[in-house]
Amino acid sequence: MTPLWRFSIDVGGTFTDCLARDPEGRLHQRKVLSSAETPGALERILDAATFEDPRRQGDPPKFWNDYAIRLPDGTLSRIAHFDSDRGRFQLADAILLPAWQGATYRLVSSEEAPILAIRWTLGWTLEDRLPEMEVRLGTTRGTNSLLTREGAPCALVTTVGFADMLEIGYQDRPELFDLVVRKPRPLYSEVVEITERLSAGGDVLRPADPDEIRSKLRQVRDRDIDSLAICLLHGYRNPVHERLVAQIASDLGFATIRASHQVAPLQGLIARGDTTVVDAFLTPILKDYIAGIQETLDSSELKLMTSSGGLVDANHFSGKDSILSGPAGGVVGFAQVAEQAGFTRAIGFDMGGTSTDVARYDGRFEYEFETQKAGVRIVSPMLAIETVAAGGGSLCRFDGVQLTVGPASAGADPGPACYGRGGPLAVTDLNVWLGRIPSSRFPFPLDRDAIARQLQEQIAAIRREGGPEFSCESLAAGFLEIANANMVRAIRKISVARGYDPRDYVLIAFGGAGGQHACAVARALGIQRVLIHPWAGILSAYGIASADIRRFAEKAMLEIFEPSHSERWNTLFRQLEETAKRQVLAQGADPASLDPPIRSFDMRYAGTEAALTILEPDDGDWLAAFARRHRQYYGFDRSQRDVEVVTARVEIVARTPHYEPKVQSVEHRPAEPLEFTRSYLEGQWREVPV
Repeated sequence: MTPLWRFSIDVGGTFTDCLARDPEGRLHQRKVLSSAETPGALERILDAATFEDPRRQGDPPKFWNDYAIRLPDGTLSRIAHFDSDRGRFQLADAILLPAWQGATYRLVSSEEAPILAIRWTLGWTLEDRLPEMEVRLGTTRGTNSLLTREGAPCALVTTVGFADMLEIGYQDRPELFDLVVRKPRPLYSEVVEITERLSAGGDVLRPADPDEIRSKLRQVRDRDIDSLAICLLHGYRNPVHERLVAQIASDLGFATIRASHQVAPLQGLIARGDTTVVDAFLTPILKDYIAGIQETLDSSELKLMTSSGGLVDANHFSGKDSILSGPAGGVVGFAQVAEQAGFTRAIGFDMGGTSTDVARYDGRFEYEFETQKAGVRIVSPMLAIETVAAGGGSLCRFDGVQLTVGPASAGADPGPACYGRGGPLAVTDLNVWLGRIPSSRFPFPLDRDAIARQLQEQIAAIRREGGPEFSCESLAAGFLEIANANMVRAIRKISVARGYDPRDYVLIAFGGAGGQHACAVARALGIQRVLIHPWAGILSAYGIASADIRRFAEKAMLEIFEPSHSERWNTLFRQLEETAKRQVLAQGADPASLDPPIRSFDMRYAGTEAALTILEPDDGDWLAAFARRHRQYYGFDRSQRDVEVVTARVEIVARTPHYEPKVQSVEHRPAEPLEFTRSYLEGQWREVPV
C-alpha cells in the first residue's frame, strides 16, 4: 500500500499549527492564523490592480489564485493571478490606491484554517482536489462555544419537580466574598418535566407515560429545538425511562439525543446532568464543523483529539470530549519530549495566543474525572490541565485602579496592536517593544508606532487617576510581571497545591509565546532546568501526531472497600476491560497494539465527599496506597476509618505509529550568535546575542 500524507493539526484560539509527514517520511511544518486569513503588506503598488509583497515570494506557484483579499479600507476583491517568483498579485478589480503603499492587506480563505494549512503544505490551489491522506485534528471549537455560550439550542428533559436542579447546582458561590453572585447562563433553552420516578436503587416507583412524553417533546420540536439532553433522577441505576424518552425523541425527528446513562453513568445528578447538557449543546456545532472539513477531505481518514489525550474517529467525536481537545495535544507533546530528553518529571508550559495551559507529567498522565469548565460541571476523563487567560493576545489595560492582563484577548482578528489592524495593547506588543521578539523574524510586518500609541494612552490614563509616572519601557515591563505572576500561580495549582514540589521538575516551554516567558516563570518557581524544543512552536501538533487511541470504562460502586473481596474486584475489572477493549477495537486499532489495562479506584474515607484516584498498586494493597496518597495530598490520613470505593475504572490504550524525530548528537562548543538585538532587561536596554 502506498504511504499517504499524514497531517497533525492543532487549531488554537489565534494560530493553527500543522505538522505533516510526506510519503517519503520527511517532515513539514506550517503555521497559519486560525481565522484562515494571511496578512501581508502592499510593499509596491504597480498599478490600480497590481502590487508586490516580497514576503510572499517562494509561496507555491499560483497558490493564491481565486482567494479573496481584504484591502486596507475593508473592501474585498479577488486574486486573479499570483506570481510566486516576484510575490506579485493581480487583482480582479482595479481599485488599489497609491496612498495604500506599505499598508496591510489580508488574504481570506473560504475554507477552514486546517484545510488552508494542508493546501499550503502540499502547494495545491483551490482548484485542486485534495488527495487521500490521514488527518489528525485538535480543536478549540468546543471550548470556545462553551465559553461564549454559542452552541446549539437544546432542551433538558428531567423528572417532574427537578426543572431547576442544574441552575441551583450545589448552591456554592463561585467567589466567596463577591457581594453579587454572577451565575453562568444555562446551556439549555428550556426544560421538559415528565412524570416518572425511580428509587435510589433503580426500582420503578412511578412508570413514565409515553403519551405525555410524546406530547411535550412535540411542542419542543415545533419550536425548532433539535437537540435533547435527557437526565432523569437515578437514571444511571436503571435507564428504562431514559431509553423510552430517547426512542420517542428519535421518532419525532430530534437530530441530537443525549441520555445521561450513556454520557455519564455515574452517581451525582448535578454533574451527570451538566455533562449530558454539554454534550447536547456542543455536539451539533462540532458535527457541522467536522462535516465542513470532511467535505473537502473527501475520502481521507479524520481523527479528532479528545480531552483525555486520545484519538477518536470523527464520527464518534462528541461535545463532552472536546473541551480540552486542543490543550491535550500539548500535554502529549511535552510528555514525549520529556521522555526523549531523559526527564522523568516535567511541567508543561504552553503559552499560546489566547491563554496559557500548564500540566504535570511524572511518567503517567494525570487525569481529572470530574471537573468544572466555564461554570459547568463535567464528568468525563480529562487531562489535568490548568488554564489561565494569559497569552500573547491577552489585553493589557489600566482599569482605573490597577494594571490588568487578560482575560479578554485580541485573538487573530484584529490581533495585537503591532498587527497594524487597530487592535488593542496585548502581551505580544510588550515583547516586541522590549526587544524580546525581533520584528525581522515575524511572518508579516509589525507596527511599532501602534504599540507606542497604545502605551502612551495607558500612561496618560494612569496619570489622570493620580498614579505613578511610567515610561513606555517600565509600563511594558510591569504588565509582563503581572502576566508572569498569573502563569506562576497556575503552575502552583497543579504542583504545590497537589503535594508536588515544582523544583523537582523540568519546565518544558512551548507554544508561540512560551520561550519569551519561560525563564522568568522558572525563576519565580525555583525551577533550575528549562527545556525549549526545536518544535516548541508546534509542539501541540506534534503531540497530536504522537497520540494513541485510549478509552475508559467505569462503574459507580459506592461501597466500603473490603480487601477480602479481591476476587470480586478482579472480576469487575475484567468486565470493564472487555468493555473498554471493544471500544478501542471499534476504532480500528490492532489487537496487538494494546497495552496492559490500567486499573484504578476513586476512593475516599467513609463520610467524606472528595475522592482520590488510586492506581492499582504493585503489591495489591489498595488501602495502603490510598493512605499514602491522602497524606501527600492533605497532609494526614485516618487509618481507623473505613474507605469507600466510589468508582471502579479501567483504561485501555492502543499504540499508534508515532513520529520518531532524529536525535542529533550534542556538540559542546561556544555558541556563536547569528545577530545582536537590543532588549530591555532588568530595567535597562542591553545588547543581546541571538
